[in-house]
Amino acid sequence: MRIHILGICGTFMGSLAVLARQLGHQVTGSDQGVYPPMSTQLESQGIALMEGFDSAHLDPVPDLVLIGNAMSRGNPEVEAVLNRKIDYMSGPEWLTREILRKRWVLAVAGTHGKTTTTSMLLWILDQAGFDPGYLVGGVPSDFPVSARLGSSDFFVIEADEYDSAFFDKRSKFVHYRPNTLILNNLEFDHADIFENVEAIERQFHHLVRTVPSNGLIIRPAKDPHLDRALELGCWSPVQSTAIASESEATDWRAELLSDDGSQFVVIHHEQPVATVKWGQTGLHSVRNALAAIAAARHVGVTPDHAVAALCRFSGVKRRMELLADIAGVKVYDDFAHHPTAIATTLDGLRNKVGNETIIALIEPRSNTMQQGVHQDALLPSAGQADLVIWANLNKLDWLPQLLARQSDSDRERNLLESSVDRLVTRTLEELTQPCHIVIMSNGGFGGIHQKLIAELELTIG
Repeated sequence: MRIHILGICGTFMGSLAVLARQLGHQVTGSDQGVYPPMSTQLESQGIALMEGFDSAHLDPVPDLVLIGNAMSRGNPEVEAVLNRKIDYMSGPEWLTREILRKRWVLAVAGTHGKTTTTSMLLWILDQAGFDPGYLVGGVPSDFPVSARLGSSDFFVIEADEYDSAFFDKRSKFVHYRPNTLILNNLEFDHADIFENVEAIERQFHHLVRTVPSNGLIIRPAKDPHLDRALELGCWSPVQSTAIASESEATDWRAELLSDDGSQFVVIHHEQPVATVKWGQTGLHSVRNALAAIAAARHVGVTPDHAVAALCRFSGVKRRMELLADIAGVKVYDDFAHHPTAIATTLDGLRNKVGNETIIALIEPRSNTMQQGVHQDALLPSAGQADLVIWANLNKLDWLPQLLARQSDSDRERNLLESSVDRLVTRTLEELTQPCHIVIMSNGGFGGIHQKLIAELELTIG
């Protein structure tokens, strides 16, 4: 079968392309703004990429078109699919029909930490010899691609609350029917499709409704929005997680041995079961690990084996990924695009590096960020950085206005630039050694990573 995918370079649709290829299908796809790591991954799998959208991409006519949720009416290929009555489907529906229907699905949902937690859980099961299938919304460092079929009954999936397609406004995760469900957290996001946080709570409740009574839901002990989603109805056992300072009455708890989260003891039902010593940092990483350990235990992996695997966990590309270390100047790439994610990431780095200088380059790029929904929390979220250079590449009206209202004490540490070249120049002007430069965006950020590293190598390398 020839399958053509619209929006193929999105993290979800790109992973579907890999799975379809592994099933033996001929796969092609179209997208706008192709950039690594997904484009590189697809090309390595022998998947033909077509730049832009054109009805000619549908010649010869494919057997099936999978339409990504970024596609809308008016797109030339969408219109051609409808006018020519080519068979089409949403990505989540195809995934469930072709792959998930008969598998034991372990799903990871939540506003933050989905990709990393999914990668942790996948790594634990893989190291336990399960050979699980998986789909991750990113590229795990420990695996060559973001998706695979696997040979076992188990399938690990990142479960996104974003809608499925222009013709199916249900959240993607409602399709997946998990046996084991991690709910990492719940906050307001995706303002382009959700009117308020209550609408997101309702979608999470719809997900909860699909978990069987012999399944398991794992959640943090304290999250009022998850409380409300579960109060709408829950028919499955629930286990809770927490860091010791947050709550004592939990099924799973972490006792920190280091403030940066790089060492902690796992407590299960008030009994210490293993100690994690790993390369990850931040309290968010500790919470993610607890959830992954609990989910792995549900399918038979003991906590000591899970922890042993996590101690060898390499992380995920674009999640505080160290790109370069040039004469004491370290450059990191991070996917954070929500104030909570920015804050937790920078807090973890601060606890790790102490008083060394942190410079954050942040692009408000997500639909929610561009609408200015979280602007009141934006400047405080980067408070752990010594200097923040905000990138106004999309010419947002509210961003310069927000910076103009900041206090005199904050004015020197929150700067604004509107081009990648100026961002690089300004960063070099403000540079100290040693220094940690964190680049934060959920997109390609105009290729700033490579440009900055090249200038650093030229200047101080």
